[in-house]
Amino acid sequence: MTEQEGVIKFQLDFRQQAALKAADVTAINSWRTIMLQLGMLGQTPLRYDNYGFGNISQRYGQSNQFIISGSQTGGITQMRAADYALVTQCQPEQNRIVAVGETKPSSEAMTHGQLYLLSADINFVIHAHCPQIWQQAAMLGLAQTDADVPYGTVAMTEEVARLFGASDVLQQGVFTMAGHEDGVVAFGISAEAAASRLVGVYAAALGRSATPD
Repeated sequence: MTEQEGVIKFQLDFRQQAALKAADVTAINSWRTIMLQLGMLGQTPLRYDNYGFGNISQRYGQSNQFIISGSQTGGITQMRAADYALVTQCQPEQNRIVAVGETKPSSEAMTHGQLYLLSADINFVIHAHCPQIWQQAAMLGLAQTDADVPYGTVAMTEEVARLFGASDVLQQGVFTMAGHEDGVVAFGISAEAAASRLVGVYAAALGRSATPD
C-alpha cells in the first residue's frame, strides 16, 4: 500500500502571519517552475491519489533557517510568497519544526532541515518524485535510505545522517528514499548545482531505460 503524501509527522510550532516577500522567493519560484515542467513535483489525478508531491527549499540568510514550499501546494502553477513558509528552527532530536508564514511548511521540512544542519555547503534542496531514477537507484550508484524508514520522520533524519557518514552522498548530491515511492532528493551549494545534479541523474536513468537488454 502506498503511503499517503503530504502528512505532517513532526511537532509543528507554526505562527500564521506574512513572513516572506516576493523578492525572497524569486529564485526558488523559478526553479520550482522548472521542476513542475519536468514532472518532478506537482499534483495530478494520475499519481499518488491526486495528492501534491515534491517540495523545494533554500537556505535563508547565513543561518540554518530556510524557505520551503507549503504543504500540499503541488497543484499551484504560479506560487506566491504566501505559498511558502519560513522555517526558523529545525530540531530533529525533538521532532520539532518552528515555522512562520501564511501556509504550513511541507511535510518533508524535517528532512530538508537536517540537510542544512549537516553541511554549511548545502543551500538548496529539491525533493523530487521521479520513478525513472527511483527504480534504477542501485544501477545508477545512488545512495539510498533504508526501505523501512518513512518520510518526514526523526528516523529519516537519522538515516540521512547515516548516509552522510557511510557514503559519498555529500559529493554526489543525490540520494533516493527507498521507503518513499519515487522519492529522490538533490541538494547543492546553489539552486543551479542541485538542479544540475538531479537532471544529470535523470538523463542517465532515461538513457538506461532506452538501452536494450
